[in-house]
Amino acid sequence: MHSKRIFLTSVVAVALAGTVGAAPGYAAGKPTTNGKQDVSTQRLTPADKAAGNTSRAVSRAVSPAVSRASTTVQSRIVNYVRTHGSKYTFGSYADPASGKVVIDTDAPANVVSSLVGSYRGMVNVRKKTISDNFSRRDDIPAFWGGAGITLTAPNPRCSSGYTVKNSAGTRFMVTAGHCFSNGQTAVTELGGRVVGTVSGNGLPSQDMELIGGQSYSPFIYVGGVNSSTGAHVASAANPVVGFNNYCHSGRTTGENCGHTVNSVSATVCTTSGCKSPVIAFTGGNLSQGGDSGSPFYANSVSAPDKHIRGHIIAGDGVTAYAELWSRVSARYGVSIVT
Repeated sequence: MHSKRIFLTSVVAVALAGTVGAAPGYAAGKPTTNGKQDVSTQRLTPADKAAGNTSRAVSRAVSPAVSRASTTVQSRIVNYVRTHGSKYTFGSYADPASGKVVIDTDAPANVVSSLVGSYRGMVNVRKKTISDNFSRRDDIPAFWGGAGITLTAPNPRCSSGYTVKNSAGTRFMVTAGHCFSNGQTAVTELGGRVVGTVSGNGLPSQDMELIGGQSYSPFIYVGGVNSSTGAHVASAANPVVGFNNYCHSGRTTGENCGHTVNSVSATVCTTSGCKSPVIAFTGGNLSQGGDSGSPFYANSVSAPDKHIRGHIIAGDGVTAYAELWSRVSARYGVSIVT
């Protein structure tokens, strides 16, 4: 499971600001040439004085030792969540005010201890639960599959599928072709954030299209219809007939498993045309209107990763249908982003 937007759960927020070796765009504390903390004082402006603000603002940088500890602890947190999933939430950063590494978490003491290790004296642990300020129906960049998407007007409801890339490395989000038309702008169901521009519509024979122009991540939403939890996509392939625990995850029904694939050479004809070969599946809580485009996938045996098999396109309440991954890959010349 992934945090929006680093690793493995939508509720893990590992703050990288102020650390050595942080990602581009994040500033590490800058030590002076003698290795001591760089402390600078900001002058009061005339506006400050007029308002009666007489205190001076002090800017501090954490020590190199604390910066190194912060980098190591954050790396351990990310690796822990990648391996164990999103049961616990974490937020960590090097705090210049206290000169320590702050860890906000709801994990038990034994887990925290394993992550802190020999840096115990440099760490301030606070018992907190961190939640994300986004959800399946109000997604933010980088966008995930399984989220609610629509148009500014009219307002069809569909779901995003999964992230692919072409030979140039350009990323796109896959969804069902009957959702939107080429050139239209897809937006989030709530909030109206631009998800991207539609292209490559495959109707009437292939119910697929691409959404491009924004940032897309190799994760899909899991859990309920208002979930903010996601899981990493590890691979893509066609499904196996007879396997009885495939899943889908869409804006209308959320995540549901227990689907049995009955055929990978089915034909389905709707108002948007006849599509063949496609996946036909039954069992479990099937997809409903608005789930079109959502990912159809298999779970990993021993990890939270998901394995794409296609995307939802149609159903009648007894049997549902999905496009095959191989048809998407062949039409667009794309590979799955992992």
